[in-house]
Amino acid sequence: MTRTYPNPSAKILVAGCGKLGGAIACELAKQATVYGLRRNPGNVPEGITGIGADLSKPETLNGKLPDNLDVVVYCLTPSDYSEQGYHQAYVTGLQNLLVAIGERPLTRLFFVSSTSVYAQDDDSWVDETGPAEPDRFTGQQIRQGEQTALESIHPATVVRFSGIYGPTRQRFLEEVLEGRMNPQPPAPFSNRIHEVDAANAIAWLAGQALAGKTIEDLYIASDCQPVRLDEVVDWVRQQVPCKEPVEGARKGGRAGSKRCNNQRLLDSGFQFRYPDYKAGYREMISNLS
Repeated sequence: MTRTYPNPSAKILVAGCGKLGGAIACELAKQATVYGLRRNPGNVPEGITGIGADLSKPETLNGKLPDNLDVVVYCLTPSDYSEQGYHQAYVTGLQNLLVAIGERPLTRLFFVSSTSVYAQDDDSWVDETGPAEPDRFTGQQIRQGEQTALESIHPATVVRFSGIYGPTRQRFLEEVLEGRMNPQPPAPFSNRIHEVDAANAIAWLAGQALAGKTIEDLYIASDCQPVRLDEVVDWVRQQVPCKEPVEGARKGGRAGSKRCNNQRLLDSGFQFRYPDYKAGYREMISNLS
């Protein structure tokens, strides 16, 4: 999986240059000029040009954006987890950014989304062709943001990530180690993607777009093995000593029960570094102090 951009001076803006956005920006910066937008531009990673703005306040964008951007990656997370917070992050912020970008079409606009837009809870497989009809305001606002991107004047691609985990996102592993996670079989199916693969997926698709390759307007970004939550917990317990389950330990996930099909992403030529949960968690467990 080699990314080749036709022009190393391509300009890419990562709007929402936090944990995931920062990782995406660092990957893109290997072969392009990358700008990272966040409220505190001093917190963008080294090698990324910081832009200080608050997308909920359009006036803060005045005169801040570079001219002639080629790619924009929209990767915001809510500042608060209310319906208004989600709407501001996924819809209002994007609308304000699109106005600031102006009328010159981008090569590609990428909208970082979530598989939470799928409400399926029957163990069924979901892919890009199936219905996305979220039953919670969180997914509904994300879905509205998707539509805002796809209906803009810019060629747009939505990337729906399943649960992101990795060295900077160890909550699930910590809960198993501490006995705070104890799902009973058969637990719901869970879907996940390692944070390295999450950043690489956006960088891969951006490289394809900049190279003039045809890419789809929607991808599911999830690893190759949906698995029931109790199976993951049992496997972790076999790899490392864990505390006995505590009273009130969580019994299941929060995202229904579905299996995410990543075939479209694989067909694009993308290769996973961590194709299943064992590959990712085995490395994390080996690095426990």
